Amino acid sequence: MTLKSFFRSCLFLACIVLFSTKTFSFAPKFAPKQEYYNIKVYQLKTKEQEEKVKKFLQAAFLPALHRMGIPQVGVFTAADNDTAAVRRVYVLIPFKSLDEFAKLAESLEKDKQYQEDGKDYLDVTYNDPAYTRIESIILKAFPGMPVHEAPMAIRSSPASERIYELRSYEGPSEKYFSNKVQMFNQGDEIGLFKKLGFNAVFYASVISGAHMPNLMYMTSFVNKAARDEHWKAFGSDPYWKKLSAQPEYQHNVSHIDDIFLHPTDFSDL
Repeated sequence: MTLKSFFRSCLFLACIVLFSTKTFSFAPKFAPKQEYYNIKVYQLKTKEQEEKVKKFLQAAFLPALHRMGIPQVGVFTAADNDTAAVRRVYVLIPFKSLDEFAKLAESLEKDKQYQEDGKDYLDVTYNDPAYTRIESIILKAFPGMPVHEAPMAIRSSPASERIYELRSYEGPSEKYFSNKVQMFNQGDEIGLFKKLGFNAVFYASVISGAHMPNLMYMTSFVNKAARDEHWKAFGSDPYWKKLSAQPEYQHNVSHIDDIFLHPTDFSDL
C-alpha cells in the first residue's frame, strides 16, 4: 500500500466514525428552558381606579420591565368589567428564571425613571388608593410549550374584539393534578390545541397561588364567535374523544375557572 492510499483509507474510516456517532446531529442539543410567569390581578372598585392602574402600567411599569430585558408583557382587562361588582386588570409577566422574578421589586426601587413616571400611582394616599388588592400567581411553563408566544395571527382584529381566554383547572389531589399536566404534555393535548389554531400564549403549572393544585393556560381568538367555533371543533375532534376516554385520564379536574379578557391597546401580547 502506498502512503497516498494509506491516508485515503484513514480518511474514509474517519468519515465512517463521524457519521455513525450519536453526537453528529443537526437537531438542537438543548430544548428551550422553561419560563416562569407572574400573573398579577388588580382588583378595583371604580372606573377611575382602573384608568389609574392602566395609566401606571403603560407609562411606568411596562417601560421599566422593557429596560430590564423583559420585552413582552401582557396587560388585559376582564371582558365583564363594565358590569362586574369588582373590576379586574390582569398583567402577565414572563421570566427566564425565579431569580429574575425575585429581583424585580429591588430593580424597580432602583429605577429612578420608573419612580418618576409612576409617581401618580406610587404616591397615592391611604384614603384614595389605586386598587383594592393585588393577587399574585407564580407559574412554571409546561415542557410541551416551554416559552410563551405572542399570538400574531389575531392582530388583524381590533383589540376591543379580541378574546384572550384564561382557564384554570384545579385537581382533586396532587396526584390527579399531575395526571392532568401529563395529559397536556405526554398526552399531547397541547398539540391538539395547536392543530386546531387556538393561538396559545402559554400553558403552565401554578407553583404558588390561592387555588391549588392547579394549572392555567391562555388561548386567543379574533372574537367571541371564533372562540366558540374553536371549542366546538375541539369537543368533536376524534383525537380529543379518544384521549379524554382513556381510563388513566378520568376525574383529574375538580373545578374550572374560565375568564374572558380583552388586551389593552398597549399590551405586548
